[in-house]
Amino acid sequence: MSQFVDECGLNLQAGDGGAGSVSFRREAHVPLGGPDGGDGGDGGTIWLEADHNVASLLAFRDHPHRRAKSGTHGSGQKRHGKNAEDLIIKVPEGTTVYDLYTREILCDLVSSGDRWKAVRAGRGGKGNAKFLSNRRRAPTFAEQGEDGEEHWLTLELKLLADVALVGFPNVGKSTLIARVSAARPRIADYPFTTLEPNLGVVRPPGRADFVIADIPGLIEGASDGKGLGYRFLRHIERARVLLIMLDLAPGALHPPAEQLQILEQELGAYRPELLTRPRLVVGSRSDVAGEVEFAGDRLSAFTGEGLDTLLHRLADLVEEARNSLPQRPPTVVHRPAPEDVVVARAEDGMWEVFDRDVARTVNLNDLTNADALNYIHDKLKSMGVDRALARSGVKDGEKVRIGRLEFQYDRG
Repeated sequence: MSQFVDECGLNLQAGDGGAGSVSFRREAHVPLGGPDGGDGGDGGTIWLEADHNVASLLAFRDHPHRRAKSGTHGSGQKRHGKNAEDLIIKVPEGTTVYDLYTREILCDLVSSGDRWKAVRAGRGGKGNAKFLSNRRRAPTFAEQGEDGEEHWLTLELKLLADVALVGFPNVGKSTLIARVSAARPRIADYPFTTLEPNLGVVRPPGRADFVIADIPGLIEGASDGKGLGYRFLRHIERARVLLIMLDLAPGALHPPAEQLQILEQELGAYRPELLTRPRLVVGSRSDVAGEVEFAGDRLSAFTGEGLDTLLHRLADLVEEARNSLPQRPPTVVHRPAPEDVVVARAEDGMWEVFDRDVARTVNLNDLTNADALNYIHDKLKSMGVDRALARSGVKDGEKVRIGRLEFQYDRG
């Protein structure tokens, strides 16, 4: 089936972690109470999750920025800051996620329930109670909260129709799709104005979006290749619901009942299962129908007669069709496992350590506090940073950057 690519940019900002607290116990008759600063709460992570009830990316065009909440700060008496809730953003099934700048494919969310951790929350900083040790009896420092990740993404979706409009040429399909969506098909009063499907996203008030396709008009003998034959019919195969439109205009080539018979014959001859597809049958162009006999629902895309009722009935059928699809267990798309500590030359020629946890150890601590600097030195050594620097060939006296800390390397 022909596809229409829906694409938009999306900016995500995970929540920041709360700061740890510097606090000491203050009780009567205990002048030198120990540290009791609590940890900060973690921020909210942002997930993208496929949902079969989301049909398009239109919502992200109006609001391209999404923010998760931040964790709260820790406090005395070892009180932990509150963790923020994760933010789950629903996207259509089949959404491909790219890095906005590099166009690297980051994940494919194929089926409903598939989810991907798009940006990681900032972790809460440790309070000074966590830094108590035999050598450090009264730590005067705590960690700041970590910044949440930010990422600019491109979301891409190949739209497939939920509803296919089926009818003879000039029955009003293009007028209908132009009326109910942002699609702007070419409309004229001669056969085969539409040579390729036009897709539009319909957003009924209070209902889930769905995609509607204006299929080129069928004629008798289409299943045998007459007219544009298979080129027309193949567009209908993957639509979940069919809207069969019968021309009520006095000048129509066949009366409505005969139109329905011919259309059913062509659909059945091409794919018998199309006759069992959920469908609605409406009489179109009711504004010029005159005395034409038709007992079913009438529709005029030109005047709007019957449109609201039709869209809600279609939304019901689309929802039922989506919910009846076979479900497979949802998957969580994971990022590649982190590598060992990497040391490399930065663009400015300085050596730089590239590791999130190592940079976190530096960035969250107070570099003006002597106790904090001693803690950082011990922590980096235990994380293998000294070994990584030596292994990379860093020489004494060369400058090294870790997060916001810059220093001259000295193997000591």
